[in-house]
Amino acid sequence: MLFSPLLKQLIESLRCLPGVGPKTAQRMALQLLERNRENGKQLAQTLLNALEKIDHCTSCRNFSEEPLCHLCKTPHRDPSLLCIIESPIDLFAVEQMGHYRGQYFILMGHLSPLDGIGPDNIGIPQLNSRLTQGSIREIILATNPTVEGEATAHYISELIKQHHPTIKTTRIAHGVPLGGELEYIDSGTLAHAFAGREVI
Repeated sequence: MLFSPLLKQLIESLRCLPGVGPKTAQRMALQLLERNRENGKQLAQTLLNALEKIDHCTSCRNFSEEPLCHLCKTPHRDPSLLCIIESPIDLFAVEQMGHYRGQYFILMGHLSPLDGIGPDNIGIPQLNSRLTQGSIREIILATNPTVEGEATAHYISELIKQHHPTIKTTRIAHGVPLGGELEYIDSGTLAHAFAGREVI
């Protein structure tokens, strides 16, 4: 099917979204033009507003329209606990759990020297500055259990040992999920579970 230049441009623009391939982008574009032009205009305006007005919280680096996000402004959060995560979607996952009441620091990625992502790119200077304020007694490293996530957690833990030795550093456990069966667990996850076993 031949598309007009502007329609081709719309399809290509939609492909920047994660999980959206050529066919899905075509369906989205055609749906917006065929049936949802008003919704499309609203989507475009909302997207433009979000891109212009949403920045990062100066404390945790979460997305926020104000200098401090609503979580950092909440007085009942425990300022002595700091959970370090890779992305805002990880924050939502931890918050849905409903048990953590500390504060956050979002790296917005992980260390990846091959991709040119170093400590400055994931906010390590800002994290170091926050740790000098003295109110934090424990850091929970909740980076993803990937090679890059583990390397990032190791780098941060070494940094804390060197510059902030009084701060306790912990790592979230990795292992067999609740309700999981051993025969379906991959060997890497099972190895983590055995290494992190606890006395009962």
